[in-house]
Amino acid sequence: MPLALRSHQLWPELEAASGETLQRRTGGLVIGSDATDIAKYHGQPGFLAQTIALAQRFGIAHELLDAAAIRERFPAFLVADGERGYLEHAAGVLFPERIVAAQLAQAGRHGANLRLEERVLSIEPAASGVDVVTDRGRLSASRVVVTAGAWTPGLAGTAFGTRLRVLRQVLYWFGVDDPALYAPERCPVFIWLHGRGGQRASMYGFPMVDGIAGPKVASEQDTTESDPDRVDRQVAADDAKSVHEDHARGRLRGITARVLRTATCLYTSTPDASFLVRPHPESEAITFVSACSGHGFKHSAALGEALAHGLLGRTPRVSLDAFTLPR
Repeated sequence: MPLALRSHQLWPELEAASGETLQRRTGGLVIGSDATDIAKYHGQPGFLAQTIALAQRFGIAHELLDAAAIRERFPAFLVADGERGYLEHAAGVLFPERIVAAQLAQAGRHGANLRLEERVLSIEPAASGVDVVTDRGRLSASRVVVTAGAWTPGLAGTAFGTRLRVLRQVLYWFGVDDPALYAPERCPVFIWLHGRGGQRASMYGFPMVDGIAGPKVASEQDTTESDPDRVDRQVAADDAKSVHEDHARGRLRGITARVLRTATCLYTSTPDASFLVRPHPESEAITFVSACSGHGFKHSAALGEALAHGLLGRTPRVSLDAFTLPR
């Protein structure tokens, strides 16, 4: 939670520095019930209850809505009478591609040497610090932070005695009878806990913030592993049908089986579905930072700030101890 709160402060600062629109606040709605909140989401049971408890603890503005209130406020959601919702007003959507471009531009303006389109082959402890071997040569550094996403397992190997799994995830944009219901002014981002376990237990989605005339919907799978250099980006019709029937149909008003677009992404996941922020066991000069088991990007601003402060010998504003200690 401290990472989320600090990142929430940093995004507007990056917007101001870059002059770009990097986020849109649509509100965020978590839907569930007593029966479905026992299922694990992101590796933890009780996601809805924990979300409410943390909001109360940290003073985050929110409302608790019963099924009737959800249906009245957000007619896109066909919630059942036994379901309830947590509505967070300041939540919304980040635009990652714009953010990465803005961060690179700001880094360059502050003196960073950006070596783009250069493939890292290995990272090796050395007497003077660290050697980084790339497809263009060898670089030496006193400290290295590795934030390689799905390529982290290949660079870390067995260094941590923890198996990092690269999991293929697919996102779907479905056509709807009434797109206006899914406009960002009328529809928040959402997480819907509707089952009792397994990959069919939950879905999440976004309103129409990317120029496509339908909501983006996805579930999370934890079985299909992928090589990041050989990702299968072909989406089978049966997979789209399964997501529509298991998750969207009967819950999202007017949603059709017509697929407007698909996209494939990767989660780099630890066994406990948490973050990995660890020094290499053979060298304190190398720090590996995982892609955080699918939690990652919304926390990345504060995570990056804390890592930078640590490299500079400063006390980070947010402690990373919970992720650095063995578990």
